[in-house]
Amino acid sequence: MHSAGVVVHARANQVSQVVNALAAVSLVIGFSMFMETFKAGEMDRRLVLAGYPRPQMLLAKISAAALISALLALYAAVLLRSSLPVTQLSPLVLALFSAGLAYGGIGLLLGSLVRGELEGFFFVIMLSLVDTGLQNPVLNVADITGLTVLPLYGANQSALAAAFTSVAPWFYGLPSLAWCAVTSALALSAFYVRTRSHCRIAPEAPV
Repeated sequence: MHSAGVVVHARANQVSQVVNALAAVSLVIGFSMFMETFKAGEMDRRLVLAGYPRPQMLLAKISAAALISALLALYAAVLLRSSLPVTQLSPLVLALFSAGLAYGGIGLLLGSLVRGELEGFFFVIMLSLVDTGLQNPVLNVADITGLTVLPLYGANQSALAAAFTSVAPWFYGLPSLAWCAVTSALALSAFYVRTRSHCRIAPEAPV
C-alpha cells in the first residue's frame, strides 16, 4: 500500500467492502450533483438574468455537495465500522468525504456540459466503474502506471490505510479534493459560456 508505505495483509472481502463504500458514495454524489445541475439549467439562466452572480451560484452547489458528502461519508463509515475492524474512523470518514467531493465536482461539470440525462448517467457510471475497478487491489494486482491521476486514487489509498493500518495518511486525500477544485472551476467556465448570451443588454429601440 503506497499510502502506508508497508505491505498490508487483509481479507479480500474486507478490502472489497471499503472500495465498494467509496464507489457507492461517489456514485450517489455524482448522480445527485449531475441531476441537480442538469435540471436546474433553465432556472440558473433566469437567476443570471435577474443579476445573481454566477460564482456564488456554483458555490451554493458545491456547498450542497459537501454537505451530502459529509453525511454519506459518516453513514458509510459507521456501517463499515460495524462489519470491519476499522483501525481509524476519522481518516476513513475523511477519505469517503473526499471521494464524494471528487465525483460531486465531476457531476457539476457534466451537468454543465452534456445535453441529455443519458449521456450524464453513462459518463458517471463508466468513470466510477473503471476508477473503482482499477483501484481495487483484489481485482487489480498489477501496478498499473497512471492510477495516481484517477479521481479515487487518493481517497482509496487513504481509506484502506485507515481501515487496516495505524498510519493516518491525511495528505493522500488531497488529490481527490484537487479533482473537485479543477472540475468545479471547469464547470464555472462552462456555465459562463452557456449563460453569456443571457447577460447581454438588448439595444434600445429607435425612437
